[in-house]
Amino acid sequence: MQGALTRYRIIAWIVGVVLIALVVVGMPLKYLGDNDTVVAAIGPFHGFLYMVYLVAAFDLSRRAHWPLGRMLLVMLAGTVPFLSFWAERVVSHKWVPAAHTSPPAMAEEKR
Repeated sequence: MQGALTRYRIIAWIVGVVLIALVVVGMPLKYLGDNDTVVAAIGPFHGFLYMVYLVAAFDLSRRAHWPLGRMLLVMLAGTVPFLSFWAERVVSHKWVPAAHTSPPAMAEEKR
């Protein structure tokens, strides 16, 4: 479970940063500057990373036994700028049960 959460957190941040670069830099250059070089380079890269994000979100949702609606909400968070950062924070601190993030049973006190 911890590995799935770590993978999700990393890819959520990467997807968020790439999407912001695409929207804040690429889109203005394309529509205001008539230069689509950044969109042509970052767009497909973001698409690939978003597919990795979907797999990581699905894996985490399966391991955490989330309902379908929560899984879909987290998956859609990668499509709105800045929302993936919020979703990563909520997932990491509220939705992943504390029991799954506690230390392994072998780390308990010895008798």
